[in-house]
Amino acid sequence: MFSLRRLLASVVALLLVLSVLFVATLGVWPPAYTVISGSMSPHINTSDVVVVMDKHRVTPPDSRDGVVSARNGKRDGFQTLGGPGNVLVYRPYGNESAIPVLHRARFWVSSGENWYDEGDPAYLAGADNCAELRNCPAPHAGFITKGDANGYYDQAVGISSPVRQSWILGVAVARVPELGKLSPSMAHSSRSSATLSNFPPPQTVDSRVNEYRMPSRSVSTSCRIS
Repeated sequence: MFSLRRLLASVVALLLVLSVLFVATLGVWPPAYTVISGSMSPHINTSDVVVVMDKHRVTPPDSRDGVVSARNGKRDGFQTLGGPGNVLVYRPYGNESAIPVLHRARFWVSSGENWYDEGDPAYLAGADNCAELRNCPAPHAGFITKGDANGYYDQAVGISSPVRQSWILGVAVARVPELGKLSPSMAHSSRSSATLSNFPPPQTVDSRVNEYRMPSRSVSTSCRIS
């Protein structure tokens, strides 16, 4: 019990330090999310907590409205959370009642664009041309996204259409490993009753997250295991 309390105290302290740094530098208390699947592993794992920043707060070179795609990040040497470009928290299809998705922005497409040749053939779910590829031509402008551990682009398997800027809740900038296991009472349940879907191997379930917001004056220290 003593070691568990010390571990809990350490991870809560770390999250508080990260949050205080955000308040000091940006004047905001950042939202955080508990990850509930493994499609971003090994860089972000199930039960990790990620700290999220508004995409407008920082605008790196070659960003689009504050978001750097993996394509641009690889070219410019911009990395976050184990890979090039930004990891997004977004509402799939813009559905506010759905559980948000935590995946990396891969590249941007314009409305009506045939993006088949822009994508990595390995991530196109077996499509041989645009006609066989979901969301191609692009029904609207947005980011093509993918979980780091997933076998296909989100848009190729129907997790979401191209991610519009207005659907993005923020960009993940830090993680606290397994904090979600130690303090699940800090999370409020999702409004969605949707089940997680399985897609062909090696794709995992689409990464989804439950949001919680750290209280501004106190922190729960519940050890109840989820």
